[in-house]
Amino acid sequence: MTIAQHLATIDRLCSQDFPAEHGGSFFGPGGPGFHIVELERSAGAAEGEEAEQYEAYREGISQRLTDRWGPPDHISLDGVFLRAHQGDEHIQEPWASLGSHVRNVHLWQPDGHGRWVALGVSRLGPGQEFRLLAVITEIHPP
Repeated sequence: MTIAQHLATIDRLCSQDFPAEHGGSFFGPGGPGFHIVELERSAGAAEGEEAEQYEAYREGISQRLTDRWGPPDHISLDGVFLRAHQGDEHIQEPWASLGSHVRNVHLWQPDGHGRWVALGVSRLGPGQEFRLLAVITEIHPP
């Protein structure tokens, strides 16, 4: 897909109702208060150069969103992962599951939406594919 198509998907999800229950929609996983959409996925096990490619792709989409909404916050999710697994604190979805496979996100809160838009690159583990994810949520980041 092209960057323009990804932006159209993000725009659509910004105005679409959230699923009533955990599970998802046509676009991907979701639940009360959030949508997660996979914009791109590597073909298989990926290393080195492909990681840079996915980060560059995120930067391209991020620049277009920055042109619309201003500069994003850059949020590390490493602490979210630790807090969720220590059990000391309840981390709400989608942030709890994102923290387990997304290191950081670019985050905006566009005017008029009441929603957050995040872009991140997911990798479940060594030898696993990369996924470029967009998250649209009304749940405040932890």
